[in-house]
Amino acid sequence: MGSPRKSAVAGAAVTVTALMLATQGCAIIGGGSPRNLDVISVSSPQFRDGAPLPQDYSCKGGQGNPPLRWSGTSGAKSVALVVDDSSPRGGPEVHWVVFDINPDTTELGMDDVPRGARLGRTTSGKVGYTPPCRTDGSYRFTVYALDAKLGLEQGAGLAPTLESIASHTIARGRLTANTIE
Repeated sequence: MGSPRKSAVAGAAVTVTALMLATQGCAIIGGGSPRNLDVISVSSPQFRDGAPLPQDYSCKGGQGNPPLRWSGTSGAKSVALVVDDSSPRGGPEVHWVVFDINPDTTELGMDDVPRGARLGRTTSGKVGYTPPCRTDGSYRFTVYALDAKLGLEQGAGLAPTLESIASHTIARGRLTANTIE
Protein backbone atom coordinates (compact mmCIF):
# COMPACT_ATOMS: atom_id res chain seq x y z
CA MET A 1 0.00 0.00 0.00
CA GLY A 2 1.36 3.43 -0.97
CA SER A 3 1.76 6.39 1.29
CA PRO A 4 -1.00 9.03 1.41
CA ARG A 5 1.39 11.51 -0.27
CA LYS A 6 2.14 9.10 -3.15
CA SER A 7 -1.59 8.42 -3.56
CA ALA A 8 -2.34 12.15 -3.65
CA VAL A 9 0.40 12.77 -6.23
CA ALA A 10 -0.83 9.87 -8.39
CA GLY A 11 -4.42 11.11 -8.13
CA ALA A 12 -3.38 14.63 -9.11
CA ALA A 13 -1.45 13.30 -12.12
CA VAL A 14 -4.47 11.34 -13.34
CA THR A 15 -6.75 14.35 -12.86
CA VAL A 16 -4.37 16.63 -14.79
CA THR A 17 -4.09 14.07 -17.61
CA ALA A 18 -7.87 13.63 -17.72
CA LEU A 19 -8.38 17.39 -17.88
CA MET A 20 -5.77 17.70 -20.66
CA LEU A 21 -7.53 14.97 -22.63
CA ALA A 22 -10.84 16.70 -22.05
CA THR A 23 -9.60 19.82 -23.78
CA GLN A 24 -7.62 18.29 -26.64
CA GLY A 25 -7.33 15.17 -28.77
CA CYS A 26 -10.51 13.12 -28.96
CA ALA A 27 -11.75 14.27 -25.56
CA ILE A 28 -11.71 10.87 -23.89
CA ILE A 29 -12.91 12.25 -20.58
CA GLY A 30 -14.46 15.46 -21.89
CA GLY A 31 -17.69 15.88 -23.76
CA GLY A 32 -16.60 17.43 -27.05
CA SER A 33 -14.38 16.44 -29.92
CA PRO A 34 -12.32 18.96 -31.88
CA ARG A 35 -11.52 16.34 -34.56
CA ASN A 36 -14.04 15.04 -37.08
CA LEU A 37 -14.49 11.44 -36.00
CA ASP A 38 -16.65 8.73 -37.51
CA VAL A 39 -19.55 7.70 -35.29
CA ILE A 40 -19.96 4.32 -33.62
CA SER A 41 -23.43 3.19 -32.53
CA VAL A 42 -23.35 1.84 -28.94
CA SER A 43 -26.25 0.11 -27.15
CA SER A 44 -27.03 -2.33 -24.35
CA PRO A 45 -29.87 -4.81 -23.96
CA GLN A 46 -30.01 -3.76 -20.27
CA PHE A 47 -30.55 0.03 -20.50
CA ARG A 48 -31.21 2.81 -23.04
CA ASP A 49 -29.11 5.90 -23.61
CA GLY A 50 -29.98 8.48 -20.95
CA ALA A 51 -31.74 5.93 -18.71
CA PRO A 52 -30.45 4.92 -15.27
CA LEU A 53 -27.77 2.24 -15.00
CA PRO A 54 -29.40 -0.89 -13.54
CA GLN A 55 -28.29 -1.37 -9.93
CA ASP A 56 -26.95 -4.84 -10.80
CA TYR A 57 -24.00 -3.15 -12.57
CA SER A 58 -23.22 -0.77 -9.70
CA CYS A 59 -21.28 -1.39 -6.50
CA LYS A 60 -24.57 -2.50 -4.90
CA GLY A 61 -25.02 -5.28 -7.48
CA GLY A 62 -22.91 -8.27 -8.29
CA GLN A 63 -23.18 -8.60 -12.06
CA GLY A 64 -19.97 -6.82 -13.13
CA ASN A 65 -20.09 -4.81 -16.35
CA PRO A 66 -23.31 -4.56 -18.37
CA PRO A 67 -23.48 -6.17 -21.82
CA LEU A 68 -22.72 -3.77 -24.69
CA ARG A 69 -23.09 -3.86 -28.47
CA TRP A 70 -21.58 -1.59 -31.11
CA SER A 71 -21.30 -1.07 -34.84
CA GLY A 72 -19.35 1.31 -37.04
CA THR A 73 -15.77 0.20 -36.38
CA SER A 74 -14.92 -0.98 -39.90
CA GLY A 75 -11.38 -0.07 -40.87
CA ALA A 76 -10.19 -0.14 -37.26
CA LYS A 77 -7.09 -2.06 -36.22
CA SER A 78 -8.38 -2.40 -32.65
CA VAL A 79 -11.15 -1.21 -30.35
CA ALA A 80 -11.01 0.30 -26.86
CA LEU A 81 -13.70 0.84 -24.22
CA VAL A 82 -13.59 3.44 -21.46
CA VAL A 83 -16.23 3.79 -18.75
CA ASP A 84 -16.13 7.05 -16.84
CA ASP A 85 -18.24 9.28 -14.62
CA SER A 86 -18.48 12.62 -16.37
CA SER A 87 -20.17 14.39 -13.46
CA PRO A 88 -18.38 17.61 -12.52
CA ARG A 89 -18.55 16.84 -8.78
CA GLY A 90 -15.25 15.40 -7.61
CA GLY A 91 -13.56 15.42 -11.03
CA PRO A 92 -13.47 12.73 -13.71
CA GLU A 93 -13.40 9.13 -12.54
CA VAL A 94 -12.59 6.20 -14.83
CA HIS A 95 -14.26 2.91 -13.88
CA TRP A 96 -12.99 0.62 -16.63
CA VAL A 97 -10.50 0.60 -19.50
CA VAL A 98 -10.34 -2.27 -22.01
CA PHE A 99 -8.06 -2.00 -25.05
CA ASP A 100 -6.61 -4.03 -27.92
CA ILE A 101 -10.05 -5.54 -28.54
CA ASN A 102 -10.19 -7.42 -31.85
CA PRO A 103 -11.81 -5.04 -34.39
CA ASP A 104 -14.20 -7.83 -35.52
CA THR A 105 -15.73 -7.85 -32.02
CA THR A 106 -19.12 -6.12 -31.93
CA GLU A 107 -20.38 -6.99 -28.48
CA LEU A 108 -19.30 -7.58 -24.95
CA GLY A 109 -21.14 -9.92 -22.62
CA MET A 110 -22.12 -9.20 -19.04
CA ASP A 111 -19.08 -9.42 -16.74
CA ASP A 112 -16.87 -10.27 -19.72
CA VAL A 113 -13.66 -9.22 -21.44
CA PRO A 114 -13.07 -10.34 -25.05
CA ARG A 115 -10.33 -12.91 -25.61
CA GLY A 116 -6.99 -11.20 -26.29
CA ALA A 117 -8.10 -7.80 -24.96
CA ARG A 118 -6.19 -6.11 -22.17
CA LEU A 119 -7.33 -4.19 -19.12
CA GLY A 120 -5.84 -0.92 -17.95
CA ARG A 121 -5.91 0.63 -14.51
CA THR A 122 -8.85 2.72 -13.33
CA THR A 123 -8.80 5.95 -11.33
CA SER A 124 -8.71 3.85 -8.16
CA GLY A 125 -5.61 2.02 -9.45
CA LYS A 126 -7.43 -1.30 -9.83
CA VAL A 127 -7.37 -3.38 -12.99
CA GLY A 128 -10.80 -4.43 -14.27
CA TYR A 129 -14.35 -3.14 -13.96
CA THR A 130 -14.77 -0.96 -10.87
CA PRO A 131 -18.55 -0.63 -10.49
CA PRO A 132 -19.81 2.93 -9.98
CA CYS A 133 -21.43 3.83 -6.67
CA ARG A 134 -22.69 7.42 -6.89
CA THR A 135 -26.40 7.33 -7.63
CA ASP A 136 -26.23 10.86 -9.08
CA GLY A 137 -23.35 10.11 -11.49
CA SER A 138 -23.46 10.25 -15.28
CA TYR A 139 -21.75 7.09 -16.51
CA ARG A 140 -20.45 6.97 -20.07
CA PHE A 141 -19.65 3.71 -21.85
CA THR A 142 -17.51 4.92 -24.74
CA VAL A 143 -16.26 2.69 -27.56
CA TYR A 144 -13.29 3.90 -29.61
CA ALA A 145 -12.17 2.55 -32.99
CA LEU A 146 -8.38 2.84 -33.19
CA ASP A 147 -5.97 2.94 -36.11
CA ALA A 148 -3.52 0.63 -34.27
CA LYS A 149 -3.24 -1.82 -31.40
CA LEU A 150 -1.95 0.02 -28.35
CA GLY A 151 0.52 -2.69 -27.44
CA LEU A 152 0.48 -1.71 -23.77
CA GLU A 153 0.78 -4.35 -21.07
CA GLN A 154 -2.12 -5.72 -19.02
CA GLY A 155 -2.58 -3.34 -16.08
CA ALA A 156 -1.06 -0.36 -17.91
CA GLY A 157 -1.34 2.95 -16.09
CA LEU A 158 -4.42 5.09 -16.66
CA ALA A 159 -2.71 8.24 -17.99
CA PRO A 160 -0.56 6.53 -20.66
CA THR A 161 -3.46 4.32 -21.71
CA LEU A 162 -5.85 7.26 -22.16
CA GLU A 163 -3.17 9.25 -23.99
CA SER A 164 -2.54 6.33 -26.35
CA ILE A 165 -6.27 5.84 -27.01
CA ALA A 166 -6.64 9.57 -27.71
CA SER A 167 -3.79 9.61 -30.21
CA HIS A 168 -5.14 6.60 -32.18
CA THR A 169 -8.90 7.27 -32.22
CA ILE A 170 -10.60 7.29 -35.64
CA ALA A 171 -14.22 6.82 -34.49
CA ARG A 172 -16.15 7.09 -31.24
CA GLY A 173 -19.57 6.22 -29.87
CA ARG A 174 -21.12 6.53 -26.45
CA LEU A 175 -23.93 5.13 -24.33
CA THR A 176 -24.69 7.21 -21.23
CA ALA A 177 -26.45 6.10 -18.06
CA ASN A 178 -27.77 9.04 -16.07
CA THR A 179 -27.80 8.00 -12.42
CA ILE A 180 -28.07 4.48 -10.99
CA GLU A 181 -31.43 2.80 -10.39
